[in-house]
Parts: sequence; structure tokens; C-alpha cells
Amino acid sequence: MKSFSVAQIFHSLLLVVACFTIGLMNLQAADKPIRLKLGTIAPGGSSYHKSLQAMGEEWRKVSNGALQLTIFPNGTQGGEADMVGLMQTGNLDAGLLTAVGISEIEPSVNALQDMPMAFRSLPEVDYVGEKLRPQLERILLAKGYVVLFWTDSGWVRFFTRTPILHPDDLRKLKLFCWAGDTQAYDLWKFSGFNPVALETKDIAQGLMSGTISAVVAPPVFALFGQLDTEAKYMLELNWAPLVGAAVVRKKSWDRLPADLRETALKIAAETGKRVKSDGRAENESSVAAMIKRGLVVQKVTPEVVAEWTDNAEKLSGQIRGKIVPADVFDEAQRLLKEYRAGAGQSSGEKAGASK
Repeated sequence: MKSFSVAQIFHSLLLVVACFTIGLMNLQAADKPIRLKLGTIAPGGSSYHKSLQAMGEEWRKVSNGALQLTIFPNGTQGGEADMVGLMQTGNLDAGLLTAVGISEIEPSVNALQDMPMAFRSLPEVDYVGEKLRPQLERILLAKGYVVLFWTDSGWVRFFTRTPILHPDDLRKLKLFCWAGDTQAYDLWKFSGFNPVALETKDIAQGLMSGTISAVVAPPVFALFGQLDTEAKYMLELNWAPLVGAAVVRKKSWDRLPADLRETALKIAAETGKRVKSDGRAENESSVAAMIKRGLVVQKVTPEVVAEWTDNAEKLSGQIRGKIVPADVFDEAQRLLKEYRAGAGQSSGEKAGASK
């Protein structure tokens, strides 16, 4: 019979204790929930906020409580530039951001939003976005961010304290511009407008005090922020889509087991579809709600639209290569021409542009 020395027995006991300790630590780590913090300027109680809450609840269920999402709406984590800064330092894990915020990470995203009057219909927005997204997602991933989903809020409109119809009417007013978005500020200045840089949370007070007299925003934001109580006029012009995405730090996302990441991404993709559908519908219903409490909608004729389009086209030299990288700008323009030539359009879309 083989005998063991005291040293061998002691060594074996140490191995058993070590294995038990490592196993216990792994069990405790697995039991500890992974908490992700997400910030957004989307209003609390809006369809955007509710969809994020529903996504978080689905994540919690499929992970048996292992993945928990905490949402900070209403810009409580600061403006979008602030939120990107918090993500970069690890103090925030994720954000539902507009292209303004995402461009703080990667300016190529501006091709989806910062080309005023370039898009004639929401199907065009969808087509260009779907074609550009794979490239944009690769770039964002290389910079340390995973895209959970893309979305948009439909068209942004001009809300003003006095009625406007022509570009020169708007040039007489003081126009809100996101603080930190120096490129947009400079672009407005170059075009002869009078931008005033403010944080989102300061818009309502700015309108009341007269610091600003015009805001470009999606109607749902105007409704929730009660901007129409001061800016009682809305120009019914499709200036640009408000495009955005939910992004998460790759370092935060990699804390999830691989199988959970895959499942959570599928849930997020479905959430994105719902956010876009509900957001576009909510944009339209918001206009109707504001009309009931006194909003005056300024209709535009094809001639007026052409005037705004002509003004916007003169800005292309200031946008291409400065706000939108030249190669992405050119690709977006090529895709628009491709779409208008018939690619991806139904017969109904060819007959007329979507609202």
C-alpha cells in the first residue's frame, strides 16, 4: 500500500481548499447582478423611455435577474456631450443618443442627420441608414462602443415665438443650438443665422426669458417640454430627421456572458424597431396635441420648400469634410440618388414621398 508523507497530504488539502475557494468566488460573481446605467435626454414617460424600460425588463427576465438596466431620462446626466464623457470615464455604461451625441465618438454618424433638406421622405432616411449602418457600427466598435439599436424620431421642425415662412424670417430670430456642438453653431453662423448655445434643459427658460426665440426639435420634445407655450408657431418643413442610437461601452458589455450578449442584442434590435415606429407616430400625435392647446402650424408650398432647399444646398461645402467625413458624405449622396432611381422603392413610394 502506497504511503503519503505529511507534506503531500498538506499539499493536497491546500489544493482542495483552493479549488473550493475559487468555485465559491465564481458562484458569488455569477450571483452578483450586472448593472448597466443608461442616460438619455428623452423625456421621462415618453414612448422612448417606456421602450427602454420594457427592454430592461426583458433583459432582467431572460437573465434571471443577472442583467439589470437603470435608465436616467430627461438629461439628468447632463447634455449628450456630457453623457459621452461619462461613458468614456466609465461613470455611465450606455446612452440613447442623437447623432449629435454619437458624433462626439464618431463624426461619420452625422451623415444620417446633419445634411439639412437632403432627405425628402422617411423611406429615404431608412434606406440610407440601413446601407451605412454596417460601416458605422464597425467604426464605433473599433472605438470601444457596441450599437444596441438604431432609431429616429421622424422630422425636426422649427418652433418659433413669431411666425416664420422663409429662411430670412428665421435669420431675424435667436436660434437654439446645442451647447458643445460647435460645428452646428459655426454652420448656422456661416449661413447668416443667430445661434445661441444652450443645454437642452435650458431651452424652456431660454424661450421664456427671450434668450432664444426659435428652436429646431422633434414635436414630441416640444410637447413634453411644453415649448409650444412660448414658441406658439411651428413651420411644417422637414428640415432633417432626428436620428440616434443606443450605444454601450464595449468594456461594460463584455462583462456579460457571450450567450447573454447575443440574446440581449436580439431584444435590443426589436426594441429599436418599436422605438422608431412609436417615436414617429408620437411625433405626429404630438403636433395634434399642441394644436389643441394653441399651436399654429405654418404650412409650406413647394416654392417655399425649394427656397429652403436652395439655402441648404449652399451649405454642402461647409458640411462635406468638416461635419461629415467626405467619403461618408459622398456615399450618402450616392445612396439618395440610388434610392430615387428606384432602388428599394415600392410603387406607392415612387408615386409620392412619405410625410
